[in-house]
Amino acid sequence: MEEKANGGAGTLTAEASTAFGGVAAGGLMCLMSMSSIQFGAALSSSAIATYGPAGASWLRLAFAAIILAVIVRPRIASYSSAQWTSALVLGTTTALMTMSFFAAIERIPLGLAVAIDFLGPLSVATIGYGLGRRLIWPLLAGLGVLALAHDGHGWVGNIEGIFFALGAGTGWAIYIVLTKKIGASFKGLEGLSMSLMVAALVATPFGFAGAVPALDGYGLIEMAGLAILVPLLPYTLELIALRRMPTASFGILMSLEPAIAALAGFVILAQPMTLLQMAGTALVVAASAGATFSARQ
Repeated sequence: MEEKANGGAGTLTAEASTAFGGVAAGGLMCLMSMSSIQFGAALSSSAIATYGPAGASWLRLAFAAIILAVIVRPRIASYSSAQWTSALVLGTTTALMTMSFFAAIERIPLGLAVAIDFLGPLSVATIGYGLGRRLIWPLLAGLGVLALAHDGHGWVGNIEGIFFALGAGTGWAIYIVLTKKIGASFKGLEGLSMSLMVAALVATPFGFAGAVPALDGYGLIEMAGLAILVPLLPYTLELIALRRMPTASFGILMSLEPAIAALAGFVILAQPMTLLQMAGTALVVAASAGATFSARQ
């Protein structure tokens, strides 16, 4: 009996250790994904200046689509009309969201753009689980955005950049809803591969003319690297992370993204923040974490 008890205790300990290791590994992957996205966005500033927001978006989506298609080899002829519809809608949303976000960070600081962008998924989380007391979270995030938009001397950025960021946030909210559907209708990364091909095609009329004349050998290498940073690496890391940790834990960790964006803006783009703006970032992070935690109740 004692041996059985000891054996059972040992099994439970091993299982707990494995589970903890899985969650820890998932958390690390989540942090790596967010860092890849935000530092990739910051590093895209030179590409945006060279090719324009639409051109840089098109190049990144095109390279990402080509690389993932070579790896996944989607069975294009075998998909149903429902699968094609999902890929078309998600791909169109991805293209418009990417172009809007690049247009935003061309005009306003990265930390502010991401904070505004975050209002989209935050609204989805709030509305998706009912309103009531949960309305405090988007209101808190709104106050954080207002604090981020003031540098102590005046309002930063411009109205166009704010509207582009709001557009990107709306796209992100739709993207979250659509991704759940497309993940259930495709195997592995086939849905992502198909949606990226659609996104590249949708962005072509907007970005091709501005990008191709300025593209050279260095630009090809640069955009291929940026395509790996975003979206290939983070999407893959997030997919693996979600298999190792609870969705709620994943959501709370993702709440750190505005803070990572502010860090990337400071390190890469030399965009310093005042104490008020740091407080604004903290409010957005707290609102996102609070909305995710409330959804568990």
